[in-house]
Amino acid sequence: MTALFDSHLHTPLCGHATGTPREYAQAALDAGLSGLCFTDHMPMPAWYDAPWRMRRDQLGEYVAAVQEVQAEFAGRLDVRLGLEGDFHPGTERYVEEVLAAHPWDYVIGSVHYLGAWGFDNPEFMDEYDRRDRRGLYQAYYALVEGAARSGLFDSIGHLDLPKKFGHLDPDPVYALHALDVVAECGLALDFNTAGWRKPVAEAYPSPELTRAAAERGIPFVLGSDAHKPQEVGYHFTAALKELRDVGARTVTYAGRVRRG
Repeated sequence: MTALFDSHLHTPLCGHATGTPREYAQAALDAGLSGLCFTDHMPMPAWYDAPWRMRRDQLGEYVAAVQEVQAEFAGRLDVRLGLEGDFHPGTERYVEEVLAAHPWDYVIGSVHYLGAWGFDNPEFMDEYDRRDRRGLYQAYYALVEGAARSGLFDSIGHLDLPKKFGHLDPDPVYALHALDVVAECGLALDFNTAGWRKPVAEAYPSPELTRAAAERGIPFVLGSDAHKPQEVGYHFTAALKELRDVGARTVTYAGRVRRG
């Protein structure tokens, strides 16, 4: 897997991951990767999703931990510093402040909430039974379009995340429109192999949406969404095949600039 990067990784600072940053870097070396980019869940206002992300006062600790790994693995592994950001209407100014605080390499824009509902949290999965599936996806992809248009992010994270527990999109029209917006705004897509570890048992995005994105010229950034070191580079061989089968392009980011 020469010249491959894993550009979606977490650390224990998010409150739901295990393993030190150094262990993630060693796992990347052991997997034959040439680099990785840490993208832990960024701080958000205290009222938003607090148990699942680092606090604002931990941001410096996160940056220092990644810089320490950069120094230790210099010449052996290209270690980059990123964040997984959230798009939640009303928090854009806060996100701007966090992004201005340090020189990030790569920032993912993800939607994890519909209003107050954390729809990818298994604790609240029964809410799907109370929702109209088509309306759910319509609302979700409207937020994805907002994330793309915000100018805050380099890519869209796990594009079709609401399928995580097997609740599939009954109508692709909203997803396809969101892809048009992503292409128009010049963003990439996170090709996220964590979906293969979830009940839906397929990557994000689906093969159909991956093909549709490739047709629109949207590039992909490979990511395992690892929350423990042994998940680094997860299913990357299958991911590369799926991407190459549809003529998709893979890229990385450094200094918020696209490479590849």
